[in-house]
Amino acid sequence: MSLIMASFLSTALLLLVPGILTEKEHGSNPINLTIVNSIADAPNETYSTDIVYRGILLGAMRRLHQTNADFNDHCSSRFTYTENFNYGPFLESVNGVAGNNAEHTYWELLVQTGKNGSVIRPDVGIGCYIPEPNDHIILNFTKW
Repeated sequence: MSLIMASFLSTALLLLVPGILTEKEHGSNPINLTIVNSIADAPNETYSTDIVYRGILLGAMRRLHQTNADFNDHCSSRFTYTENFNYGPFLESVNGVAGNNAEHTYWELLVQTGKNGSVIRPDVGIGCYIPEPNDHIILNFTKW
């Protein structure tokens, strides 16, 4: 009986002490997000935000939308996306500019890494990409 009681108390203790069964909180990491329209002659817009440790880009974009008055246009959403059943979130529009299949335009996700400054095209989208600290996220409106 005492073995069962000791096992029960050990399990209860693990549940009551924060952080024992969960990954240690590492705070937040800074990232920059730049909106580029390669088709129109529009000025680039750059925003800074923080992302939680191992957080996804979509979460950082939502946070930026909620906390930054310049990014949060009260008339409309600064970005829209749809959920694809197979592939997850798909970025549709930024600043009211939407991709168009007939015109072969879309929003491309690029990342200038904070490690060595190279620009990469991640093999995942905004719902799966996990930015590293000091990454520079580039949402580029372009043609295919």
